[in-house]
Amino acid sequence: MSEVQLEETIIYGVVFLLCGLIVFLYLRKKSSDSNKTVQKVETAKEEGLYEPVSLHPYIDPNACIGSGACITACPEKDILGIVNGKATVINASNCVGHGACFHACPVEAITLRIGTEKRGVDLPHVNQNFETNVKGIYIAGELGGMGLIKNSVEQGHQAIESIVKSKKTVKKADCLDVVIIGAGPAGISASLAAKKAGLSSITLEQDSLGGTVFTFPRSKIVMTSPMNLPLYGKVKLFDTSKDELLQLWKKVINEHNLQIIENTKVENIIPLKDGTFKIVTNTEQEYLACNVLLSIGRRGSPRKLDVPGENSQKVAYRLLEPETISGKKIIVVGGGDSAIESAMLLKDENEVILSYRNDKFSRLKPKNKENILKAEEDNSIRIIFESNILSINEKDVLLRLKDDSTQQMENDLVYIFAGGELPTIFLEKVGVNITKRFGYILKKY
Repeated sequence: MSEVQLEETIIYGVVFLLCGLIVFLYLRKKSSDSNKTVQKVETAKEEGLYEPVSLHPYIDPNACIGSGACITACPEKDILGIVNGKATVINASNCVGHGACFHACPVEAITLRIGTEKRGVDLPHVNQNFETNVKGIYIAGELGGMGLIKNSVEQGHQAIESIVKSKKTVKKADCLDVVIIGAGPAGISASLAAKKAGLSSITLEQDSLGGTVFTFPRSKIVMTSPMNLPLYGKVKLFDTSKDELLQLWKKVINEHNLQIIENTKVENIIPLKDGTFKIVTNTEQEYLACNVLLSIGRRGSPRKLDVPGENSQKVAYRLLEPETISGKKIIVVGGGDSAIESAMLLKDENEVILSYRNDKFSRLKPKNKENILKAEEDNSIRIIFESNILSINEKDVLLRLKDDSTQQMENDLVYIFAGGELPTIFLEKVGVNITKRFGYILKKY
């Protein structure tokens, strides 16, 4: 063998070894990452975060090529991961339905679904124009399964466009073109779109401007991508707080003189023989409309404990302006993210007890779980597991403990975060069909 051939052999050998080393390191890293994801999945199952609770990605393993594009596109942490070269869901219950993974997948291996094969979700029947089986009644936003703010905003103005195209407008002087129920993201967008289209309308909200967004703790991030508001244009806001978003909505509403009536709950929608609707409210005010757009949340009204004293002024189902509350003895009821976040906001200036009926937390966002356990450790919050409020009195509450004993506790304020009642009965009374969906593929995304 000549000297040149020897040198070439050595060079080829070195290159081969380097290539082999690179492949080895690459495969070892993939194996390590895969094992880490498997561990994350197991942890998610133990903590009750593996099963989805709303809109979520479903991955077809036969189509997935493991590109990781879905993971890169997802703005949340540890929702998706790769195991043995295939994408998999990790903390599915923390998915908020951005849909970025769905759009990023290069081989269309991801579909967006509501409910699972075991756990169904009640959904109203809505066609591609957002109209229900009751002609003239439309649904947009969270109630139809689309909870993300940006998507709810889009659906709000799309539903109004469908109403305009239907040409079902005012037939008599006292009848509005559309009554919009709910002043959350979809409702506000719809109100602006109705104004832009020249429709006569009014918007009714059972609580305050912003709907369910208004119930978030003040510092909570509620929007992470831009959106288009009718009459306003593109809103380029990122890492936006609830307060910033509400201020923007108030600005737009005032500029365009929208009629939004707060603290008015719709008790009934009555279809009339001429095709219009009578809307009955808790304030005894009634409205007539050719069309109705429901943009209410899936939780409807807050779930109550049904205990004596719950109707007193010291009881609330949302936390407003926590920075103004100090020196109080407070009981927060619930073990979900809203309860934890509210307790954390109150603990520095108040004496806070967290009462939770179960023996441990589940389905908590990792950061919330970390924060509440740390607060318990440093005694800034007292947690009483397996406890239930029996009665609420002027200066105290009666609590049942896990051994069935009871304890009277001094108390100034009670915040209840027990979820909400689905508005199923309300919808069925109107005539809107409701079906429990199992692994339903969302087509209107």
